[in-house]
Amino acid sequence: MTHEIDLVKHNLDSSFKIKDLSQLRYFLGLEVAHSSKGITLCQSKYTLDLLSDTGFLTSKPVPTPMVKGVPLSQNENILFHDPFLYRKLVGRLLYLTNTRPGISFVVQQLTQFMASPTINHHKALTRILRSLKGNPGQGLFYPADSPLHIKGFSDSDWATCPNTRKSISDYCMFL
Repeated sequence: MTHEIDLVKHNLDSSFKIKDLSQLRYFLGLEVAHSSKGITLCQSKYTLDLLSDTGFLTSKPVPTPMVKGVPLSQNENILFHDPFLYRKLVGRLLYLTNTRPGISFVVQQLTQFMASPTINHHKALTRILRSLKGNPGQGLFYPADSPLHIKGFSDSDWATCPNTRKSISDYCMFL
């Protein structure tokens, strides 16, 4: 296997000037830690920078990214004062879902209100930030000795979207 990798590197170097930086450790905000037990992916620096930029580095952490039973809807009249800031934070959180699948659902819910976010949508956004504060280094672990399996789960409900009365579906895939 290493022979084929070296061959590809040599062929690339003959066409383009490349530099072998050895084993991947950091790329576009993704931190990669290699060990004999497997590979860990996390975005702790990205998370800490996000918390610092938003002023939530010293906030009190909460255990979950979303309050159970509190639906997000567009029926509220009090709009958030800075929609650009809201959109920017949601975008940054979307990138963080690469290694934090636990926030994917609530971030996806908040993307539905990008055009005109309300005060409650911003409160839900700050709840996610406070939950990240509890464990900024959390990530994904891929064990080296594990056989490759894919598991998929899906769920749906019936007409619970408070804005459109459409059904909401979700899925989760595990590798």
